[in-house]
Amino acid sequence: MQADPEFNPEFFEINPLFSRPGEDSVAPRYVLGAGPMEPETAYQIIHDEIMLDGNARLNLATFVGTWMDEHAGRLYAESFDKNIVDKDEYPQTAAIEEYCWRMIAGLWHAPEPMETIGTSTIGSSEACMLGGLALKRRWQQARRAAGKPTAQPNLVMSSAAQVCWEKFCNYWDVEPRFVPISEEHPSLDGHDLASYVDENTIGVVAIMGVTYTGVYEPVAAISAALDEIEARTGVSVPIHVDAASGGMIAPFLQPELEWDFRLVRVHSINTSAHKYGLVYPGLGWIVWRSKDSLPEDLVFHVSYLGGSMPTFALNFSRPGAQVLLQYYLFLRLGFDGYRAVQQSAQDVARYLARGIEKIGAFTLWNDGSDIPVFAWRLTPGHTRNWNLFHLSDRLRSHGWLVPAYWMPDNLSEMTVQRIVVRNGLSMDLAARLLTVIEEETAYLDRLEGPMPVEGQHPGFTH
Repeated sequence: MQADPEFNPEFFEINPLFSRPGEDSVAPRYVLGAGPMEPETAYQIIHDEIMLDGNARLNLATFVGTWMDEHAGRLYAESFDKNIVDKDEYPQTAAIEEYCWRMIAGLWHAPEPMETIGTSTIGSSEACMLGGLALKRRWQQARRAAGKPTAQPNLVMSSAAQVCWEKFCNYWDVEPRFVPISEEHPSLDGHDLASYVDENTIGVVAIMGVTYTGVYEPVAAISAALDEIEARTGVSVPIHVDAASGGMIAPFLQPELEWDFRLVRVHSINTSAHKYGLVYPGLGWIVWRSKDSLPEDLVFHVSYLGGSMPTFALNFSRPGAQVLLQYYLFLRLGFDGYRAVQQSAQDVARYLARGIEKIGAFTLWNDGSDIPVFAWRLTPGHTRNWNLFHLSDRLRSHGWLVPAYWMPDNLSEMTVQRIVVRNGLSMDLAARLLTVIEEETAYLDRLEGPMPVEGQHPGFTH
């Protein structure tokens, strides 16, 4: 072939993306590299590495939101730099934070939403820590006023409580008292509560949406049991409702259910905005029944719009963008929009639960009629050749993350599998998942010998 007379190799460099410096070698992992690289190269390396992660939309293990619309994405990108703690520099972001928690206080039937107090947090775990701290400080103040010791506080909760409550008790020297769940009492329901509550109990945690199974704990029944204990002993114990998941489901799908500030014994409630609040991680909310439920000596006051704003938090600098995303959704959806989104998720959950029950190999623990989450067990006697960990592995080979795990103490020999339906799991995707579960169950049932069980472990940590 004749050479192009205008071709000049001095001015024409072939440098494909995956052959240029940085891409032509193993990127540094544990030691800072000696020199810089092109931003496009650094981006591409990380972009390629995270392809090894699972597909977020197919992750049915997590409660955390994995989808928002393009307008939310634009708003997010415009507000990456906002620091929620800097209320003087970003006063409107601070005002929007207040708009949000007062709206939430109204959803939860606070007696006077404009006279109560609340805050945003980094997820519901920080919110739980703040709720627990308020319970402990309020108990300490009452004990000191009565001339009684404050050395042995305890907190009562279900054995199925989320691990953040164990952390709270560990970090702040509170004795955790776990009420074991059982097949007869699958959640904390007030049964035998008097055996765990005494004058050193700072509070009882009730869960609206147990992590293991998705069921609501009956807050009204727990409150009634505490009423009986107080009538008999004189010991008055408040309730904190951990509504990490159910706090943004129950107001829309079960509006008649009494679990919130309609029960006077409920002093505080938290939720995860990045769960069924539908926001990207990580954002949580906590609201107290009234200002006197949050001891004043836990509250700091910061300069804000020429005045003073109360603040109560474990963190200092943190993103403000997710707060703006929450307000965007409140404006975008309104009450009816949230109800439609949550109803759609519940419809998908119940469709899947019915389909899995029909396979014949499984027994449902619940059917997704509380939050859009349900769990099932392998029906006793169905097979000795495989278990739910094997099914979880088979589903993972198709891209679906559906965890299997052991239940807590008193049911620790029982293995269940759980599906969390979030905004983004369409009915069509759910139908495809159900087909895969049916096919893989049939495959496992055809095995002529047992699958190995060595090294099996839960697919997620609570």
